[in-house]
Amino acid sequence: MNTNDYKIRLEKEEDYRDVENLVRESFWNVYRPGCSEHYVIHVLRNDPAFVKELDFVMEQDGKLIGQNMFMKTIIDADDGRKIPVLTMGPIGITPELKRKGYGKAILDYSLEKAAGMGFGAVLFEGNIDFYGKSGFDFASKFGIRYHDLPEDADSSFFLCKELIPGYLDDVTGVYQTPQGYYVKDEDVDEFDKAFPPKEKLKLPGQIFG
Repeated sequence: MNTNDYKIRLEKEEDYRDVENLVRESFWNVYRPGCSEHYVIHVLRNDPAFVKELDFVMEQDGKLIGQNMFMKTIIDADDGRKIPVLTMGPIGITPELKRKGYGKAILDYSLEKAAGMGFGAVLFEGNIDFYGKSGFDFASKFGIRYHDLPEDADSSFFLCKELIPGYLDDVTGVYQTPQGYYVKDEDVDEFDKAFPPKEKLKLPGQIFG
C-alpha cells in the first residue's frame, strides 16, 4: 500500500448508495449467509446518535474503496453514572484490497479524528488480532462488561480503546449497543432487493446462521 494512492474524506449524501454497495460487498457471506451491514449503515445515518463528523470514506483513483463511521453510546456505570463513549462500524474495505493495510489506515485516521473531537473511548465488537494493532484491548481489562452477556461467557470479541488516557480509570459498568444496530431480517431482505443479486452461502466460520 502506498500512502499517496488514497485519500480519506467525509461521506457525502451522493456517496450513500455507493457506500452501501461497498459495505455489502465487504461483508457478504462473512459473518452470515448474505449480510445486514449495508442496511445497518443506511438506518444509522438517520439515528440521533450518528456522528456525521466521523463518517469517513476512502477513495483511490476516484473510486470508493473503504469506509468507517461512529455512533455515540454510553456505559451504564456501576455507581449510577452514564459514561459517554463511542462505538464504531461497520468499517469495510472493498474485498480485493483487504489485508493490504487500507483498513488500518482509515481506522487510525478516524480514531485520531475522534480523539481530536474530545471523545474519551471507543468500544465495539471486533477481532483483537487486527484491532490490537491500533491500540485496542479487551474491554474486560477496563472493567467494562458487554450487555446481556453471561458472566462466564467468552467476551474476547468485545474491545476497547481509550482516546483520552485514563478516561475509564474509575469506571466499571455495562456497555450499551445503540438500538439502531438491531435490524429485522425482513427489513434487510426488502432493502437488499434494490442491489444486484448475490448468492447467500453458509460458510465455515460464520457466526450467525
